[in-house]
Amino acid sequence: MSRASDLIFKTRKTSEKISENVHIFANDPSLAFFRVQEHVRKVLPAIYEKREEVFQLQKNLQGHCYDMEYGVEALQTIEKSEPLFSNVQAILKNSIFLKQQLATEENRMKVLKESIKSSVYKRFSAHLALDLPDLPDFSGVIRDTSQRIENKIGPSNGRDAQSNLGELQRSYTTLH
Repeated sequence: MSRASDLIFKTRKTSEKISENVHIFANDPSLAFFRVQEHVRKVLPAIYEKREEVFQLQKNLQGHCYDMEYGVEALQTIEKSEPLFSNVQAILKNSIFLKQQLATEENRMKVLKESIKSSVYKRFSAHLALDLPDLPDFSGVIRDTSQRIENKIGPSNGRDAQSNLGELQRSYTTLH
């Protein structure tokens, strides 16, 4: 019976191995999925952080691109305005030249006037030897005279007197 017991032993051993293999094959996919799930749980937060960092970098890069485009447009506008600056520079040069000419002409006229003035005065004063007397102050006399005339005319003629009074007042104010 050793053959029969040996056969039973081998059969049991084979059936145990087969059942173990079936168990492994049955549980192997779930173990693989468990390993995958474990790996995803470990890596997913880091991947999410990197994803957010990439989005932030994309926004920053887009902002820098807009800034660069704005700068390029500004440079193109400046290049287009070069003729205007050249025109302004030419006008400034012309105005400086004209200012210098005016200053030169003013100095020349000043010197000419001084030379004419001094020569005319010298010639005129050489022929004149006139001492003017001190004249008295007539303002009080004129004021008294204007008041007497106003009193004489008075408001007797109505409208005509008013116009004469206005003239007298005007002349009175011009005297003072």
